[in-house]
Amino acid sequence: MPEATPEATPHPAPPPLAGVLETSLYVADMARARGFYEAVLGLAPMFQDSRLCAYPVGGRSALLLFLRGSTTATVHLPGGTIPPHDGAGPLHCALAVAAADLPGWEARLAAHGVAVEGRTHWPRGSISVYFRDPDGHLLELATPGLWPIY
Repeated sequence: MPEATPEATPHPAPPPLAGVLETSLYVADMARARGFYEAVLGLAPMFQDSRLCAYPVGGRSALLLFLRGSTTATVHLPGGTIPPHDGAGPLHCALAVAAADLPGWEARLAAHGVAVEGRTHWPRGSISVYFRDPDGHLLELATPGLWPIY
């Protein structure tokens, strides 16, 4: 009898996902990264230790900065374990902003000497502004209309 393929095996629909809770970026120098995210983006940490700084964003998600290489071993906590993870190279993260706030954000970036590398007007009416953090990660400020869900 032939082996069943995944396409041939019926599966129930998955339970719904409620959103993306965390986005992680990996940084070479935590103090430098924190200086950027706190001074330029105005974020305030909700948790920090020697390997991680977690920022609340928009009241529903968290931006996690991990010291590169500090999470390559399993972390043992009183409630369980966190498997190893890490990242290298420039990653991308988009942050949602109101259209009316975009000029203020661009002025703030300029005031902090942060170069805007790109600006895109999307077909659905959104505007994206792209810039980099000190580790070379590409950050995007995106106004509503970028995606059908935003």
